Amino acid sequence: MRAQRLAALCLPGLVCGFITPTRHAVKPTFDPLRLSKKESTWDRLTGPKLFKTVKRTEGIHAVPLVPLRVIAGILMIHHGSEGGFWPANYGTPGFDGFVTYVLQPYFSFLPGSLETWSAIHDYAEFWGGALLAVGFLTRPAALSLLVTMAAAVYFHVASTGLQGAPFGHVENYSYNFEEPALYGLIFLLFFFNGPGPLSVDSAIYSALAPDDDD
Repeated sequence: MRAQRLAALCLPGLVCGFITPTRHAVKPTFDPLRLSKKESTWDRLTGPKLFKTVKRTEGIHAVPLVPLRVIAGILMIHHGSEGGFWPANYGTPGFDGFVTYVLQPYFSFLPGSLETWSAIHDYAEFWGGALLAVGFLTRPAALSLLVTMAAAVYFHVASTGLQGAPFGHVENYSYNFEEPALYGLIFLLFFFNGPGPLSVDSAIYSALAPDDDD
């Protein structure tokens, strides 16, 4: 009888012990590709982040803006100095040719002297490119360059058409409007987003902006 009573007292505890899940965590296996506790390199390449668009251009996401801004600005400088080192070289073949073969046939609707517009074009590309490269007054510089690229796209489309774009093949391997169109999109990016890191504008804003400004 005593043995039966002891079994009756112990049986519920034994049953609960079998059906209650263990509280001990299973030790994770080592994954050589895992760089953090949250996700591995393989997760970054094949997981949901493959399709994610970053919401803020900060940190590592802002780094590509620096060479893009600097190179685009430097390459634009020479476009504004046709015929000499500085812009608006009146009387040179490059300056006069731009007036004769570009402005007169396709921009004769502009008010005032076409030579003045040619000089404005040169100043916009020369100084706009220089300012963009160093990241100073980036948005005004990008806007002036965007306008000149829009005018260049108009000129090329008006003079040579779309050249069968996007599937047509041309002798020079690129459409005449292709370069200014790509440049224009680059300048549009910096007009909306600003210069990014390593720029004069960024240093000025850091000094002037309140500490709680996000």
